[in-house]
Amino acid sequence: MTESELTTRERRFNAFHRCGRLLFGSRPQSVRDRLATLTADAELAGYDLDRAQDIYGDGVIRALEEQVADLLGKPDAAFFPTGTMAQQVALRYWADRSGSRTVAMHPLSHPEQWERRAYQRLGGLTSVWPTEQPRVPTPEELRDCEEKFGTLMLELPLRDAGFILPSWDELVAAVSAVEGVYVHLDGARIWESVYHLGHSLPEIAALGDSIYVSFYKTLEGISGAALAGSAEFVREAKVWRHRYGGSLFQQWPVALSALAGLERILPELESYVDHAKVVAETLRKVPGARVNPEVPHTHQFQLWLPYGAEQLTEANLRMAEERGVGLFGWWDEPGPVPGHSMTEVTVSAAALEWTPEEIEEAMAAFLELLR
Repeated sequence: MTESELTTRERRFNAFHRCGRLLFGSRPQSVRDRLATLTADAELAGYDLDRAQDIYGDGVIRALEEQVADLLGKPDAAFFPTGTMAQQVALRYWADRSGSRTVAMHPLSHPEQWERRAYQRLGGLTSVWPTEQPRVPTPEELRDCEEKFGTLMLELPLRDAGFILPSWDELVAAVSAVEGVYVHLDGARIWESVYHLGHSLPEIAALGDSIYVSFYKTLEGISGAALAGSAEFVREAKVWRHRYGGSLFQQWPVALSALAGLERILPELESYVDHAKVVAETLRKVPGARVNPEVPHTHQFQLWLPYGAEQLTEANLRMAEERGVGLFGWWDEPGPVPGHSMTEVTVSAAALEWTPEEIEEAMAAFLELLR
């Protein structure tokens, strides 16, 4: 991180930490804030704090694994310190079972975009892309894929395409088209996907031989992830977790924050998803704005504006510093339209307080700062 980026990050933290209102995400926390939250999380999680601390995956870590397995309708689950590690372990397992080192995935999927292709560099696997369209591949694309594969990985939702989800029928059709192929679901954000798909977590998870979930994204935990699947899958996943350096001595703060997230945020997600549609519809009216997808599939979506990222970032910071209003996170210019920048909008508890009229008023002030 450059000195300029660090300065911007510190400025953003200070401004958003003091904001009176937030449209995007949740208020950033200081270390002191997080410690106080963790104490409250411990009570909310309902875990007996007089029990011994966890040691190499027992205690509260095991309690979290059991709860996740139950929520997903899988026989067992294994906690991982990172999703990158979890994904590698899952894909390696199915490659060994199938006898094929080739995994079908989307070019915008997390292992391709955000994991430095660890599956390739560390796991010796290769990928094939049945489609480059921003969606789940069709049965025809899977059957006609130019290269045979032993594992199909589906990211639900596909974050870099705009948090896009298929319909339930499209998802079932894709999974049904690959008979004899193992299916791994990247479900880092599966918690909020049930409303668009119209089916429960166990019904969605049942479509995959394994599923990965995250605790620090939607659930706002400190960190951590889990893999869920058969007892045999989880047993071997824990062996590879150790080999990858993921069996840590103690992780109770992470586990408590994850358990609290399941209790506090999971029941509220439907309201987030519903209000995201209201926020997106209002932002679509901003001159030059484009929302992707037009109607959000989850509580997250992309907002594009015809300005440079630096200009938008500065206006965003000034709104927070001068007006006490935090509108957006980071802005980037990923293409394909020059001069247009994108931010990912996350609608959480703080955004529920905003009416369309208040969003319009705040955006008018934001645009004034861009002139």
